[in-house]
Amino acid sequence: MGSQEVLGQAARLASFGLILQVLSARQVSARTAAEIRGMAAHGPLRACPRATQFRGGPRNGGGGRSTGDRAAALVLFRLITFVLNAFILRFLSKEIVGVVNVRLMLLYSTTLFLAREAFRRACLSGVTQRDWSQTLNLLWLTVPLGVFWSLFLGWVWLQLLEVPDPHVVPHYATGVVLFGLSAVVELLGEPFWVLAQAHMFVKLKVIAESLSVILKSILTAFLVLWLPHWGLYIFSLAQLFYTTVLVLCYVTYFTKLLGSPESTKLQTLPVSRITDLLPNITRSGAFINWKEAKLTWSFFKQSFLKQILTEGERYVMTFLNVLNFGDQGPVLLRSYCFYVLLLAINGVTECFTFAAMSKEEVDRYNFVMLALSSSFLVLSYLLTRWCGSVGFILANCFNMGIRITQSLCFIHRYYRRSPHRPLAGLRLSPVLLGAFALGGGVTAVSEVFLCCEQGWPARLAHIAVGAFCLGATLGTAFLTETKLIHFLRTQLGVPRRTDKMT
Repeated sequence: MGSQEVLGQAARLASFGLILQVLSARQVSARTAAEIRGMAAHGPLRACPRATQFRGGPRNGGGGRSTGDRAAALVLFRLITFVLNAFILRFLSKEIVGVVNVRLMLLYSTTLFLAREAFRRACLSGVTQRDWSQTLNLLWLTVPLGVFWSLFLGWVWLQLLEVPDPHVVPHYATGVVLFGLSAVVELLGEPFWVLAQAHMFVKLKVIAESLSVILKSILTAFLVLWLPHWGLYIFSLAQLFYTTVLVLCYVTYFTKLLGSPESTKLQTLPVSRITDLLPNITRSGAFINWKEAKLTWSFFKQSFLKQILTEGERYVMTFLNVLNFGDQGPVLLRSYCFYVLLLAINGVTECFTFAAMSKEEVDRYNFVMLALSSSFLVLSYLLTRWCGSVGFILANCFNMGIRITQSLCFIHRYYRRSPHRPLAGLRLSPVLLGAFALGGGVTAVSEVFLCCEQGWPARLAHIAVGAFCLGATLGTAFLTETKLIHFLRTQLGVPRRTDKMT
């Protein structure tokens, strides 16, 4: 399958899947939708991040099967965290959720970004010949860097930023300390994580992250149910528990693997004992590879723009105090769904654009990203002043729209002299669009008459109406989007019924 067909079907999948999400947003009441979105998107019970692309290998089984297993696992655990987040919001105030959602998670993500993002990209670059001892030594530098950044950012969070009312959000200082500590604990597993990624241990990544998320969710739900007065203690301990379990999964796996007879068969592994993963002086006498160190610095400068675009709205909320802590948590799910639609399209188009760009084109695009970062932060501040929390969504939509437009222009030029038109995959069939419109109308009427002050029988009826519309829409998609269904079957390794009969 050519790259143009993959791009076209991926674009079609993005359009279909996220329009479906906009439709399904009507199944939740306005208040519940706002609460759930705030937690599900950035909340303290974050779903496990998506695994990176990989090639099927002997340790992972077939590529299609591994992709299907991974996708199923990610959907399952996102559903688990979604349900648990909705449960937690019934017991805690939105101010506590807002502080965890924005302030503490931003401290955690910023510490990890500053300490490891550039190291990951440099050590996973396409260099075939490398001294893994020097690479592992370089990765261990993330730990002292993490300690420095956690201490410095912790001081900023406690001394320079507004401290929430202790009667409304108790134990804020302890939360800052424990979230910073959890970032440092996670960095202890960085050499193991990079080694696993470089050698395609995809199942290890999925299992480790999934197990960590499940246990964190269970612990959080238990503490919320039995000790809700603990406040930020609950999320802080759960976050520290999550990172500890995650690191232990990687350490335990490599300890058992390198200590077993099977390790002698894995000729591709650059280490033979667990102690080889610890810092040590190489035979050449050099502690690190300075070329990799310079590449790390180069990646750090490039990644900084990405961090601003990714977490820009939370930096604005944290440092400019444009919203109170209650507004910083839940926002309107329906408005956010349109942003997620743009996210899906941008993810497909920008991924292809970066893969096809030359080095000179990437450098020019970095300057565009710098301008986007500045305009995005300014626009976020202004729109929040005018529109409240929805202003952040509007600013993100504007940012994504500009990036999508740039990518679409590049793809159009790229295939201008080719008979292939992959961007046609963004167009859905009229029948399916009609099904979306009809489902949206039916659920809107159901919301007016059945949701959400009519008691639980009416709510259950509203959910049933939504489930019926969802099933009808999926059935319509299955019958009309034949190329998309064939593409998914091919990628997931699902045989057709006729194949089984033959």
